[in-house]
Amino acid sequence: MKRIRLGVNIDHVATIRNARGGRFPEPLRAAECAIIAGADGITAHLREDRRHISDADITALQNLCLRLGKPLNLEMAVTEEMVAIALDHRPHAACLVPERREERTTEGGLDVAGRQSVVGDAVARLKAAGIRASLFIEPDPRQIEAALAVGAPVVELHTGAWCEAWRAGERERAARELERLTAAARDGHAAGLEIHAGHGIDYDTVRPIAALPEVAELNIGHFLVGEAIFVGLAAAMGRMRELMDEARA
Repeated sequence: MKRIRLGVNIDHVATIRNARGGRFPEPLRAAECAIIAGADGITAHLREDRRHISDADITALQNLCLRLGKPLNLEMAVTEEMVAIALDHRPHAACLVPERREERTTEGGLDVAGRQSVVGDAVARLKAAGIRASLFIEPDPRQIEAALAVGAPVVELHTGAWCEAWRAGERERAARELERLTAAARDGHAAGLEIHAGHGIDYDTVRPIAALPEVAELNIGHFLVGEAIFVGLAAAMGRMRELMDEARA
């Protein structure tokens, strides 16, 4: 079975930095450490309120990824400001996500079905600039169909509901959520989409997602940054990589 890629989201290194101000810890250093430790790519979410990653971070991360030959995945809201920033920086990929100012983290998938015109315009502009457009969506047939309709080559399936149900010990709900993810990955892949997945994944929840043969990439951030406090980023990534590879084997 084909090896699954690991993208590392370094947003919350910037969260720690911004809690006090100043330079440290540096998201750029975290990205470099992740790449040296074997990350297949770096993900960073430039939020409209700049609560963690900054514009300067994106510039530095793009330069680092170009120098080290690894892709930068820019997560962003579907707004004119964010599309313009993506077009200016030309990252390898841009993942369109929903965004609300009051949320602590992304709370669900992008409603592509309800915003086809706006999302489709953003996808077209990104693709014209040579940026791989991705849509962060719920594992829902309507959203898969809408992603195809707007011409997105990639979708990232929101795994938060599965992870929450499993951690809460709600086995029946967890089974339902895993089946939704399984069906969405299967159907999306069959329709020609590249399938990614992410949100809320940790050591206990990664195996069933990594075992889905259609999933080409996992994007994991908050857990790895948190675990790195205790064991270091390379060790945290190494354990995650082991679990992903075991699930694929």
